[in-house]
Amino acid sequence: MPELPEVEALATFLRERVVGHAVARVDVLAISALKTYDPPVTALGGLTVTGAARHGKFLDLDVDGLHLVIHLARAGWLRWRDEMPAKPARPGGKNPLALRVHLDDGSGFDLTEAGTKKGLAVYVVHDPADVPGVATLGPDPLDASFTAERLGGIVAGKRTQIKGLLRDQSVIAGIGNAYSDEVLHVARMSPFKIAATLTDGDVATLHEAIVATLRDAVGRSRGLEARDLKGEKKTGLRVHGRKGEKCPVCGDTIREVSFADSALQYCPTCQTGGKPLADRRLSRLLK
Repeated sequence: MPELPEVEALATFLRERVVGHAVARVDVLAISALKTYDPPVTALGGLTVTGAARHGKFLDLDVDGLHLVIHLARAGWLRWRDEMPAKPARPGGKNPLALRVHLDDGSGFDLTEAGTKKGLAVYVVHDPADVPGVATLGPDPLDASFTAERLGGIVAGKRTQIKGLLRDQSVIAGIGNAYSDEVLHVARMSPFKIAATLTDGDVATLHEAIVATLRDAVGRSRGLEARDLKGEKKTGLRVHGRKGEKCPVCGDTIREVSFADSALQYCPTCQTGGKPLADRRLSRLLK
């Protein structure tokens, strides 16, 4: 799933490629992806793109005051084309194409979504805050207002595991499954640690890990083509998706805890005092 660093890089990429160009037309191939009907998506035709921004994991194109807001969900992606195909795309079947945006110079981009579980969402609104997911976002961790003191106020009294809290978009915007694993590894903190038990020192350490990890990832992605961002994310991760590999810090074996539709990875030596965390899903299967 694209998270804050990848969406920030996509916003930068589009800012360089589409701002100043008019939208020639928008083809909707997957009706289920379009979540709004007023204004209609056809209203974008002939208008000029004036900006590209990010809100958490949402991508936002300002098109002469109308906003094309995109959430790529778990398996969505943006594919840039210097020259759009002359032949119209056909919906249905195994075609991953959900939406195609044509620009006035013949270039444009596709929104695609792999797999059978469809979550990609596209909105055409007058204000990004009209999108429910944007309206409820927590603070952006790369904003100057996101201080250690503010993080301390967020975790205070929260009887939830810190891993889940970091992924809650209404609490902190932009962090998903992958970067929450990375942040907690940098902070040397168990993903199962209860948020309310964090000391002032823990909060300061976690805050530094959040900001440093995300800024580093954004920096690595800066200037890359959209097609290269997925590969950069994968190679830059230290523990997420690396079950069975050696921890780059201590050399211990990276372990995994599986859930119904996701999994987390961590280093026992760095994060849990050398003790493996219980994998409840695996335990049930063994029974």
